[in-house]
Amino acid sequence: MKKLYSTTLCLCFAAATTLQAQNGGISESMLKEIQKEQKMTGAEQALQNAVAGNSIDDLTRNHSHSGALDTHFSVETRKQSITDQKQSGRCWMFSGMNVLRGNFQKRTDSLTVDFSQAYLFFWDQLEKANLMLQGVIDTANKPIDDQRVQFFFHYPIGDGGTFCGVADLADKYGLVPSEVMPETFSSDNTSRARQLISSKLREYGLELRNMVQNGKKGAALEKAKTRMLSQIYRMLQFTIGEPPAKFTYAFKNAKGKAVGEAKEYTPQSFFKEVVGGPINGTFIMVMNDPRRDYYKTYEVEYDRHTYDGHNWKYVNLPMDDIEQMAIAALKDGRKLYSSYDVAKFLDRKRGYADIENFNYGSLFGTTFNMSKADRIATFDSGSTHAMTLTAVDLDANGTAKKWKVENSWGSTWGQNGCLIMTDRWFREFMFRLVVPNDYVPEKVMNAYNTTPVMVMPEDPLFLPDE
Repeated sequence: MKKLYSTTLCLCFAAATTLQAQNGGISESMLKEIQKEQKMTGAEQALQNAVAGNSIDDLTRNHSHSGALDTHFSVETRKQSITDQKQSGRCWMFSGMNVLRGNFQKRTDSLTVDFSQAYLFFWDQLEKANLMLQGVIDTANKPIDDQRVQFFFHYPIGDGGTFCGVADLADKYGLVPSEVMPETFSSDNTSRARQLISSKLREYGLELRNMVQNGKKGAALEKAKTRMLSQIYRMLQFTIGEPPAKFTYAFKNAKGKAVGEAKEYTPQSFFKEVVGGPINGTFIMVMNDPRRDYYKTYEVEYDRHTYDGHNWKYVNLPMDDIEQMAIAALKDGRKLYSSYDVAKFLDRKRGYADIENFNYGSLFGTTFNMSKADRIATFDSGSTHAMTLTAVDLDANGTAKKWKVENSWGSTWGQNGCLIMTDRWFREFMFRLVVPNDYVPEKVMNAYNTTPVMVMPEDPLFLPDE
């Protein structure tokens, strides 16, 4: 019996192999053709040995571009302390707060402030939990394998985001200084707490779906959701800390010396003093997406941090327009939220991004020729990391040669915590920019204010900045 079973299994395997080859699998003849192309010269064998034992980046580094960097910038905003997001995906929050404290420093001319990332992160996570649970309620009558239902269960909560999250959360909950609510291990290292909270939210989501499908409505669902959010609040309280309702604080000058008497604040009153008023309505978001029509506005469904907040809305523009707005703002001393596909051609050791840093194609005897639009469409490239645009170097004609950003990977990384990028890299791998209204031309503002085209969050370009 055992022998018969083995023979049958072998026959089935052979039949399956033949069928696979007939329907697009790798056939024996195809494999022979592939392997025939793999004959190596002695030099190629030596190269194979080198690749096997070394970093690809080290082997493909363009040494003609590895000399001392030109760190001069003709237009540069005032320097401020470099932050470190540690093992978290909160780059969007660090970059957004860098912009806010840069604005405060510019407005006061002498005072500095560091905002608590942990404080706003607590509210971000609670609001995202509510967004997920309410989204599950809204879609409870759809099948469990519906794309939107799966979106909520697949991504119940995360620590990525965009500047819209900074605006909605700070406008609603205010801000506090970093010393009032410092970082914790779990705010610096978010993966485990996120995993546990996500698991709990999926459990709660199924409970809410069952309630809706069993005829529960209104007050019953609200009561259940409140109970669930109370547990999420408790988990956040343990891992991030309890957000303060009030605190006492004295502002400091650039030397770290207190200026004036300490005052008592609430997070909302502190926000009003340092920011001046609501952030929403003071900026627009722009993007360079060559797949879509320029001078049209798009809105990303469910790409927001609070259920009652703002979806990410942007106007799509050519890079020339984006660069001109960025230059105008930087000349006026304004730092800008921006995001990039940061890993592409990045020399991490030097904090330098240029498309000629590495010649990957030469190592493998091929080329990598996709356009920016094709890279986006095939998930090969997209916005992965937010940083704070702080400087640009212009030639005699006012054209950008290179750019500089404040990063959030600590002060010892790259160029004293900053990243320098050539303009040719900037044009290929820069995607999002937040521009204050003062620097937006009428043509662009008019396009931004048109009815947006709704796009789905599954689009390859609309992953959150991390």
